[in-house]
Amino acid sequence: MARRRGFYSFWRDFDEMMNEMRGDMESRVQSLITETGAGKYLPVVRGEELRVDVCAHEGEVMVVADLPGVEKENISLRLINPGLLEISAIQTQEQEAEEAGYFMRERYYGTVRRAVELPVEVKEEDASATFKNGVLEVHLKKVEEEKGAAIPIE
Repeated sequence: MARRRGFYSFWRDFDEMMNEMRGDMESRVQSLITETGAGKYLPVVRGEELRVDVCAHEGEVMVVADLPGVEKENISLRLINPGLLEISAIQTQEQEAEEAGYFMRERYYGTVRRAVELPVEVKEEDASATFKNGVLEVHLKKVEEEKGAAIPIE
């Protein structure tokens, strides 16, 4: 970021920085205030840590997400609008009586949520999803483009 003089440029630089971070910050704040489970607040993983592949075939869009250690019952899919799919999952941890003996614990337990932008608009009807071996596969039908008849000009 180029250094500019004056008080006005400081605020302009600040506004530019905030605009760049706005989407990420809003999703983090939203995730942090969302209550999950039985009245407990679980840690939330940033959406970009949920890895997805999105591809468009002839009549459908396919979204594949890796959700290792998640049970099928703890996955939620929601089509926010025709171009945005939300994937949400809760990974639970079995309570252990003893924490002693651990040198390091990096495995994650909590909620992960990501809004996935789709390449084309899709519809809710005929949508399907499968979950096998930690891999979620979602199939969404594309919205058919309206094809009108040609109007001759006289």
